[in-house]
Amino acid sequence: MKTMNLQTHSVPKELDDASLASRVCAGDTAAFELLMRRYNQRLYRLARSMLRDAADAEEAVQDAYLAAYQSLGAFRGEASLATWLSRVVVNQCLARLRRQARRDNIVPMVAMGGPDEQEVPGMPADDKDTPDRALVRAELRAVLERKLDELPEAFRTVFVLRSVEELTVEETARTLNLPEATVRSRHFRARSMLRESLAQDIDVAERDVFSFAGDRCDRIVARVMARLEPKS
Repeated sequence: MKTMNLQTHSVPKELDDASLASRVCAGDTAAFELLMRRYNQRLYRLARSMLRDAADAEEAVQDAYLAAYQSLGAFRGEASLATWLSRVVVNQCLARLRRQARRDNIVPMVAMGGPDEQEVPGMPADDKDTPDRALVRAELRAVLERKLDELPEAFRTVFVLRSVEELTVEETARTLNLPEATVRSRHFRARSMLRESLAQDIDVAERDVFSFAGDRCDRIVARVMARLEPKS
């Protein structure tokens, strides 16, 4: 993309992706802000699933947006804008993983992408939730995120796109440059591994359900003993 003459105009939120991309190419920064807000959640979740670090994921998405901003003029619409942006994020994440691998002198566990990898540049609580319910949701989300981080990268990324972002098999396949059959099998395997991992935690937690020892035990004993003392 050539150097843009930056402009700021009011941009209708219902503008379709093709029109939005055209405005961005013309230097409309308001259109680019709308584009980012439209896809921020999906792209962050994709980056987070690959990098397993919130700060790294944010940086990767920011770098991806900058690369996309400079290259959006090359976008031809063969795939959706969301898919194109997702591929930019995937490539940014892969570059980070490769740099990390070189630093650690190891090979990444799973290689994402395919031969055309370089073709592309570079949960909120319900309003009615009580504080207790919001806390439970946050704790459950933390458990699930931890379990997701334990999955191999290839399975983790497919699961996030299919189950969290609710992309179709076809959209996920195009985003990750994978055969649809591979997406289906990895998604099934990811769900199975998550269920197994969560079930193990539940088995361990069952032993601690309605925990009794400690303060509760002392309190009951003390109250009963007090009632057994002879009245003067």
